[in-house]
Parts: sequence; C-alpha cells; structure tokens
Amino acid sequence: MQRIENIVFGLRAPILVILAITTIVMGVFATRLHMDAGFLKMLPVGNSFIKTYFEYADNFGGGNRVIVVLENKKGDIFQPAFLQTLKEATDDVFYIPGVARHRVASLWTPNTRYIAVTEQGLEAGDVIPANFRPDPESIKTVMQNVLRANLVGRLVSTDFRSAMIATELLDFDPETQKPLDYFKVANLLEKNIRDKYVSDDVDVKIVGFAKLVGDIADGARSVVIFFAVAFVLTCLMLWLYCRSWLLTIVTVSCSLCSLIWQFGILNLMGYGLDPLAVLVPFLVFAIGVSHGVQQINMAGAEIAAGLNKEQAARATFTFLLRPGSVALFTALSGFATLYIIPIGMIKELAVTASIGVALKIVSNLIMLPLIVSYVAPGAEYGAKVRHSMEARAKYWPYIAKFASPRFAFIFIGFCVVLGGVALYESRDRQIGDVHAGAGELWPNARYNTDSEYIAEHFKLGLNVMNVIVESDNVACVDYGKLHHLDTFGWDMMNVPGVQTVVSLPIVAKKINSMWQEGNPKWAALPRDPTALAQATSSVSTSTLLVDSRCVTLGVQVYVTDTKANTVKTVTAAVENWIAANPYPGLKMRIGTGNVTIVSATNTVVEHSELPMLLYVYAVVMALVILVYREWRGALCCVIPLILSTIIGNWFLTAASIGLKISTLPVLAIAVGIGVDYGIYEYNRIQRYMRMGVTPYAAYLQALNDVGSATMFTGGTLAIGVSTWSFSALKFQADMGLLLTFMFVVNMIGAVTLLPALVAAFETIWPLKRKPLTEEEARAIRHSH
Repeated sequence: MQRIENIVFGLRAPILVILAITTIVMGVFATRLHMDAGFLKMLPVGNSFIKTYFEYADNFGGGNRVIVVLENKKGDIFQPAFLQTLKEATDDVFYIPGVARHRVASLWTPNTRYIAVTEQGLEAGDVIPANFRPDPESIKTVMQNVLRANLVGRLVSTDFRSAMIATELLDFDPETQKPLDYFKVANLLEKNIRDKYVSDDVDVKIVGFAKLVGDIADGARSVVIFFAVAFVLTCLMLWLYCRSWLLTIVTVSCSLCSLIWQFGILNLMGYGLDPLAVLVPFLVFAIGVSHGVQQINMAGAEIAAGLNKEQAARATFTFLLRPGSVALFTALSGFATLYIIPIGMIKELAVTASIGVALKIVSNLIMLPLIVSYVAPGAEYGAKVRHSMEARAKYWPYIAKFASPRFAFIFIGFCVVLGGVALYESRDRQIGDVHAGAGELWPNARYNTDSEYIAEHFKLGLNVMNVIVESDNVACVDYGKLHHLDTFGWDMMNVPGVQTVVSLPIVAKKINSMWQEGNPKWAALPRDPTALAQATSSVSTSTLLVDSRCVTLGVQVYVTDTKANTVKTVTAAVENWIAANPYPGLKMRIGTGNVTIVSATNTVVEHSELPMLLYVYAVVMALVILVYREWRGALCCVIPLILSTIIGNWFLTAASIGLKISTLPVLAIAVGIGVDYGIYEYNRIQRYMRMGVTPYAAYLQALNDVGSATMFTGGTLAIGVSTWSFSALKFQADMGLLLTFMFVVNMIGAVTLLPALVAAFETIWPLKRKPLTEEEARAIRHSH
C-alpha cells in the first residue's frame, strides 16, 4: 500500500491532467447519448415460449401490436362523418413507418370481410363495399355487414359507439432498413392520429408497446428535474455534514466526472439509455457520493489530528483504498450478475451500471484524494471537525452496545424473528404487474384509461395469448383434431380472466351453419371430411388462425388484463390442459401474443431472482475472505444484506409493487450500495480488534471514525431518492419508495446487526488474530 501511495501521489499532477482531458473528451461523446428502446430486447431469449414466438410470429402475429380506437361521442359509428373519419385514420395508420401494412385491420380494410346466407345462397364481400356512398342505404348495408361478419366486440365496440384499427409493428423500418424508432412511432401516433382526430365529436384511444414506450420516455424526461433536486439536496446535506463548500464541490464533482466518462463510453459502445433504466445513472452517482463521504470524513479527521492536506490525503488514500475497492467490486458484481438474466434490456442495464461502478474506483478512490491533497482546508477546518466529532461522540456509546455480548444475542434473536415475519408476510409477493394496464404508469395515465376503455368495450383487445397447434397432417379435414381444439377453446373460455377464444373450429362451426341456411342447429363440426373442408376452406391465413397448408393452427385466447395473477392463472390453465389432454398427431405450444411475452418474462424474473442474489452474496463473502482472511467477517457482512433483502420483499408486498424487469435490478442495486456501509464498518472493527480490544471497544472506535459518515450517507441517499415519489411515472415513484426503504434498512443493518454478529462470533468462537505490526499500530494510534 505504501508503494502504491508513493507512485500515485508522486504522479498526482500528470494523473489529474490526464483525467481532466479524459473528462473533456468523454463529455463530447456523452452529449451524443440518446434514449433507445426496442421491442426485441424486452423478450426473455431462451424461454420456450419465446422460441415458439420467434418461430411463428410472422405467420400467426407477434406481440408488438398497436390498437387505435375512435369513439363517437354523439352517437353510434354508423354515421357518414364518423365513417369518413375512420377511413382517414386507417390510412394514416397504414402509412406510419414500421407498420406491417398487411396486418392493418379496420372496417375499411379489404381483409375485413363477411359471409352471409341469402335467398340466392352464400354471399361474401368487404364489410364496407368499394361503392360505398354516405347515404342511408349504404349505412344500413354497412351495419348489416358488421353483424354478418360478427365484428361486434372485435372491430366494433359492444355498444356500437367505437371502432378499432388494429395492426402490428415490424422490428425494422422498411424505408431506412434500420431498427424501428419507437419514439418516432409514438410521436406520429400522437401527432397524426390523436391530435388530428380528437374533436368535440370524436375521441381517440391508443395502446400498444410503441405508445407505452413513448409515454414512458415523455415521463422519463422529468427525471432530469428529480436528478437536479436530488443533486441540490445531496450538496446541501454534504455541506451540512462537512461544513466546507470546497470539499462538497470536490466530492460531487468527482462523482459527476465518472458519470460523464460513463455516458461517453456507452456512446462509443453503441449503447443508448433505455427509458426503464434512466434511474441507473443517478444510482451510480449516489454510489460515488457514498464513497466520497467516507473519503472526506477521514480526510477531515486527519486534518483535525494535525496533518497537512497532502498528508491527510495520503493517509485517506492508503487506508480506504482496500475497503473502498472491496465495496465497489462488490457493487460491481451486484450489477454484473444482472447479466445472467436473458432479457436484453436488463443485460444493457448491467453493462451500463457495471461501467459506472468500475469508474468510481478511479474517480472516488484515486481522483478525489489527489484533488484533496491540493485544495483541502487547513488547521481552522480541522478545529471544526474536532468540535463536530466531540459533539457526536457522546451518542456512540449507546449505539456501541449492539457490540456487547449480552445485547448482541438479544438483538440477533430479534432480527431472526423479524426475518421470519418478513419471510411469511412476503409469501404473496406478485411476480409481474399488480394492477391492470401498464404498471409503469399511474392508473389515471392516458394510456391506462385508454386500455381500460378498450377492455370494457371490446372482447378482442390488446391482450392475447396465441396457442400454436402443430399437426402431423392436414388438420382442416380431421374431425378428431378440430373437436379436440374446440374442447380446448370451450374449457379456456371458462377460465377466470379469459374474455373470449377464437379458433378455427369455432369459426368453422359458424360457417357450417351458414351452409345450412343459417340454421343454428348446424353450428357444429361436421364429421364428414368433405363437409369439414367446405366449412374451413373459406378461413384465410389473414385471420391468423391457420397457415396455408393447414398443418399449423392458432388458438387465440384473449385475456382481460396482464396482471400477475391473471397471466399466471391463464398460463397454468393452458399448460395443465395440454399436459392432461394429449392427442395423437397434435402438438400444442404457447407461442405468440403479448400475454405470452408477459408470462415468459415473469417466469424468467422469478427464476432469476434467487441465483442473482446468491451470486452477489457469494462475491461479497469471497472478497471479504480474500482481503481480511476471515470467513466469520464475510458472514457478518452478508447476513445483514440477506435480512434487508427479505424485508425489502415484505415492503414490495405491503406496497403492492410487483417484482418485474423494472424492479428486479433494484434489489441488486440495493445490495450493492448496502454492502458499502458494512465493508467500511467491518474494516475499522477488524483493525481495532487486532489491537486486542473487545468488540465493544473496537466498534465504539469505529463509530468515532465512520459512524457518522455511514448514517449520513444512508440518510442523504434516502432523502435524494425519496423525491422520485412525485414522478409522473409510477415505476419511478415505486423505485423511489423501494430504494428509500432499502437505503435506510441497509444503513440500520450495518450499524446494528453487523457489530452484533461480530460480538456473537467473538463470544462463541474467539479467533486468534495476527497482531498488528508496530507501524500499523502507530498509524492507528495516530488516527485516534
């Protein structure tokens, strides 16, 4: 450590010049960083559902749908002016970049057809014929055709006051051959559709992934405001703690520098900022402030002990480089373990956060003490620090009681009970959305009110799970197979949360009835292959119910919402039915649709949580054992983190916050930041116990050294992120509440449970420690 110190401080001027130049260069690249969203990177690659999705999305529809609904405020849809508006809106949707034009469906598109029984036989045609005129006779014909085509609840609302335009989006813009710009699509939907057609007579509802991303991005821009508020609060709290504007500015500036480096590197790597990950930069900044507080805390103490600014900076660098590196590597591992989750967005988040934390080693453990060696205040500031330390010292004996054996065992017992209660209370934690609509937005957000309206007025909305059925031969003329699928559809319609089911057998029964003069007695599947072929031959591939060879079919299960319980119930019902009812020559798999994606994502999140946390805990233990050579110390650092995670899950349950891809990273982040407190505390306790003192005396001195810094950091970070509770985005507000809670719980665990565990281990199993060298003892006595 002494050699490293001499090298670094011997080159302090060149190092700072290089870092300053790096900051300027990276600042240029950082200005080019932009928000980036993609549908494919939200998919949990490797999941069996998603494998089926990629295999059949082109023929049976994906999950990247957009639905536009026009509502007539002053009557039903069968009015010339409204139908003309619907036609113009359909054309505008058709020409939005990235729209799969062959999948656009509305009353005006040629793929919306009817079949009817007339006195002359079967009649078929477009619902709105090509010779349509805005007169009463044509309007009556359209109304009749809508009923013939059974479009009520599909493209026409059940109250006849709204009409739907449905489509899907491609992954690439056909014009530019580049990945689809979802923010541009969302802007065009708002500008060319909603703003254009909303009037006193017409209202417009829009839902879909592109619109959701756009709304999240609009709300995420407000994060700049909350970052500014948190930044100001952090600066103010930091000044109140250290009483030096100079040290406050230096500490915050070092954290900001690493943020600039991070943004620049991300731009050079071709990454953008996902709207769901815009909070990560602030959290990385918070980690920097946490370590910066420890640096200026010790530097101030060394100045108060009579050292000059360079000596104080050297002592701080040497003493905190090891625990700081351990804490940052642990935080880095916490973010890096997110990479094991096979979801592109979370992998990007892992890379983004890992780069930011790694840069803190340079900005906060090297750059900060080097700057302090030039600009730290003098002896007068040391007197202020001494006065503050003496004022706080009278409180430390009360907190140090946690390290006395008798009190330690009582408190550990309390924590065991608390952990058991938290574990029990968190049993009902939801994996996925807790509320209907988009969980990232508030219930009264326009997107969610639009989604609620569509769910109430249409049977076929945005939320669909498509079950892919693979046959070993032509299924359209096989009564046994179609009857099997018909039974499946009937059973699914009786599952709670299912609105309706659409499949080839259901449509074929209606067509068969039409061939028999519309007699409802014939609404059944004919057993004769010829009659069955007649009933199924008119079902085109545009319905997404059958492929061109009729060997692969799709069963569309429409669901009321994507709440965790609803998705779990429907998915379990489908899987259980398929497992319990095998049929020779048929293979049924859950495949396409947005509900399929939600179900796969929830499954991946549920299965990834425990391994991710175990990896983080394992890295914490490995680093502590490697650096301090004590497995007991590793347990003392990890057990408070485990308890805080369990309590955090209890908080999620109590606050009705579901565990999903936007909340899962927070648990790793909280562990990564929470370990900082414990590492710095344990570093001091371990050093003092090597001098032969009791855990109580060691912890009392540790509190004098870093106790106030630990508590201040936890309080400051909690206050900073608590401002997010007022965000326009619900997921940001939820993250603010969760992080505030986790910061406080981790801080409390570090100053109470950790020393209690140290005392308990020392009482049960005293460990012979390698004594300090004379030089180490002299250094510690000097710091006293």
